[in-house]
Amino acid sequence: MKLITTTEALEEFCAQAHAAPYVTIDTEFLRERTYYSKLCLLQMALPGPDGPEGGPAVLVDPLAEGLSLASFYAMLRDESTVKVLHAARQDLEIFYIEGRTLPRPLFDTQIAAMVCGFGDQIGYETLVRKLAKGRIDKSSRFTDWSRRPLTEAQLRYALADVTHLRVIYEKLAATLAANGRAPWVAEELATLADPATYVTAPQEAWMRIKTRNASGRFLAIVRELAAFREEYAQSRNVPRSRVFKDDALLELASVRPRGSEDLSRTRLLLREARKGEIAQGIIAAVQRGLECPPEALPELPGIRENLNVNPALADLLRVLLKAKSDSTGVAARLIASAADLDALAAGLRDVPALAGWRAEVFGADALRLCDGAVGLAVRGERVEVIALGP
Repeated sequence: MKLITTTEALEEFCAQAHAAPYVTIDTEFLRERTYYSKLCLLQMALPGPDGPEGGPAVLVDPLAEGLSLASFYAMLRDESTVKVLHAARQDLEIFYIEGRTLPRPLFDTQIAAMVCGFGDQIGYETLVRKLAKGRIDKSSRFTDWSRRPLTEAQLRYALADVTHLRVIYEKLAATLAANGRAPWVAEELATLADPATYVTAPQEAWMRIKTRNASGRFLAIVRELAAFREEYAQSRNVPRSRVFKDDALLELASVRPRGSEDLSRTRLLLREARKGEIAQGIIAAVQRGLECPPEALPELPGIRENLNVNPALADLLRVLLKAKSDSTGVAARLIASAADLDALAAGLRDVPALAGWRAEVFGADALRLCDGAVGLAVRGERVEVIALGP
């Protein structure tokens, strides 16, 4: 087990990675006390000369004094080496925020597994058991990865996240080559390869707030409060919840405080947020929401109440989706979301389920079902699509 703590040692490993067909990568990080994730450990492994196992595997300590990750980010940009991760989004966010780099080419084993019949958002531990015939020691799962020194058990646990991944990658890649679905995975990875995925624009932060209040004025205040909170949290690298939580934000949008006295009566607001910069920001955000012109008031995106959904058709589409998922082995939630089905049942056609590989698997028959050109029939334990006469 090799722990890299110097720039020179990292450069030496990355030079080996440049010559390898792929490198498996994982990270350990903390985010409980910051807005941006703090990278605490980086794990990488290369295949051996005779197969996936036996190649070099290392742990990199990014907290080591004087260590530069420049060679690592250069390796991520090397298009001759595939970068393999599992459930990569959070890892990629770290790479983009800290190094302004996203790996290419990229392979996400969780997405590949969902396309290859392993179900919805399958965990790494399950893939280790099913494909690598191994097991993960869970004893270090809740480690504070920022504390030093790390124990041998912690290091072994972290390294297992990339050593088993070599076998998993090679087996999934072989399956995709055999079933012709590699382009499907590539479509899904396009979102992960887009830098916009990892940038939260303050003016769009309100769309993550869960509310069923569709009042335009209420939503305008929510939008301004969420934008202020996002800007404040980003600029000081503190969690959003340390500024104020979502329930407090919604309460503020309802009571519309005009001054510090109103804030003091807000039940859910933290004491620290009732004074100083946060309090001033809240009051100003509420005022901006109140002054928003009627034509600029926001609307809730795509809620069911705004759609004239045909409930019977929506139910049929759900049956069709399950049948397609069962027959192809592709996870249903990857093919189409509940919002997609409701939109189709309401007559909308600009939905993800009708584009790319999803159209081939589900969308084409879904449109024919909506148009009355096909129906569904039960054949034993299977549901089949049948053509209907004129």
